[in-house]
Amino acid sequence: MEERIQKILARMGVASRRAAEEMIREGRVTVNGQVATIGMKADPDRDHIKVDGRLLLRPEPRAYLILNKPKGVLTTLEDPEGRPTIKELLKGVKFRVYPVGRLDFNSEGLLILTNDGDLAYRLIHPKFKVPKTYLVKVKGIVEEKKLDLLRRGIRLEEGVTAPAEIRRVFMPRTKNNTWLEITLHEGKKRQIRRMFEKIRHPVLKLKRIRIDGIRLGDLKPGQWRYLSPEEVKKLKAAVGL
Repeated sequence: MEERIQKILARMGVASRRAAEEMIREGRVTVNGQVATIGMKADPDRDHIKVDGRLLLRPEPRAYLILNKPKGVLTTLEDPEGRPTIKELLKGVKFRVYPVGRLDFNSEGLLILTNDGDLAYRLIHPKFKVPKTYLVKVKGIVEEKKLDLLRRGIRLEEGVTAPAEIRRVFMPRTKNNTWLEITLHEGKKRQIRRMFEKIRHPVLKLKRIRIDGIRLGDLKPGQWRYLSPEEVKKLKAAVGL
């Protein structure tokens, strides 16, 4: 059965659907010797689909795992500048998996990785409103009225942020700073850091602790584990799969 090329690539675990579209635009995908275009359809059981000159074979089994990304590691599998990447932490993973969304270089915590392109696409896309929760330490004592600005939505360069859930968290030895638990339903680039820069309380520490019902738990920095079938089922149900 014919499907759009980007959907085939995502289903076969090559990349997320968004990344697959970028690969097509870059001319890296061919179908029966013809350079693919966005919107082109093919039958993976009949047509010869190649990525970077390599023929796609039968898809690998679906794999789902979480990683506790440490600070100072890039959320990517390769870096031309030679900086540390999450690939170096995935020893023992038997399948090719890709990060779902990003945590910036100085952030840490829960990162989902999978070769299920459809699930990755839905977890990232803001229309599915998947809640992501962070533990955040910011400089100074933040007044409640400033937090209310963030709860309602604050204007950034690309527009007003969606309402955020924010509550204070008590932590010892934090008289001069504020700890908060923040839940977002969108994922603008460096969103939390920019939100607090806007109210002049820069972020000192940022750790993602939960994505929907999937919790970081007691995973140590740099450790990973496979998701249980129940956790995978829960994630898929959250995005309508």
